[in-house]
Amino acid sequence: MTRRKSSEEKAAALTAHVGYWLRYVSNHVSHAFARKLEREGVTVAEWVILRELYERDTVPPSEIAERTGLTRGAISKLCTRLAAKSLISQAAGKSDKRFLVLRLTPEGRALVPKLAALADANDEEFFGHLKPGERTALIRAMREIVRRRELKTIPTE
Repeated sequence: MTRRKSSEEKAAALTAHVGYWLRYVSNHVSHAFARKLEREGVTVAEWVILRELYERDTVPPSEIAERTGLTRGAISKLCTRLAAKSLISQAAGKSDKRFLVLRLTPEGRALVPKLAALADANDEEFFGHLKPGERTALIRAMREIVRRRELKTIPTE
């Protein structure tokens, strides 16, 4: 039997929840960044892949999937798009031709610092007004939530 709420019971306002404010800010931060990346011809998900490849010479798609929490299918689709844009190359491994490795092309390698500067500018746009201690505390709190909840998937949307 479902209990009906009495007219005296109250529901918390949307704005009473931390999650509401996190989502509110996150949506605006993410949308602004996506628009900046769009002007450079890449999506947020593609940016994540490019950035992951930037630190390494060659990387198998499975490692990118593991590091980002994206499925191998999603990685495959993203890599196909990035290869079509001449930002990455996909090649068979040296010792095992069935083994695929990913590598940034010179164009992709040149683009990553430009995109990273856009990420920095986006952060500055939204969080630059915070005092250094406030910014550090915000990041620390978010990292603690990630740690406690054992969150693994990198945001790509």
